[in-house]
Amino acid sequence: MSATETTTAEAAAADTTEATEATGTTERAESADAPAAVDLTDKQARILAYLRDRSATQTYFKSRLIAEDLDMSAKEVGANMGPICDGEFDLTVEKWGYSSGTTWMVTA
Repeated sequence: MSATETTTAEAAAADTTEATEATGTTERAESADAPAAVDLTDKQARILAYLRDRSATQTYFKSRLIAEDLDMSAKEVGANMGPICDGEFDLTVEKWGYSSGTTWMVTA
């Protein structure tokens, strides 16, 4: 590799690291045909576990109430729901309502 190629490769790696730090997630493709696997952050994993524990008896969840139970802010919950909504998990999570806070519909 030339010095220019090395610098370009290092810049690309730095961009990837910055993007990972900003979103708190790391995505890696298994293969061209397989969906991307998402590594959840600690907060995202806690939210997902919370939803799994309660999805058998409850369908709708308010960010504010999730936040209270997990010692987070409602904003933190909302900011961390994207990978859970987009990921392929045993739950389906959809943003459902916006009146007086965000409500999430969760189905198993």
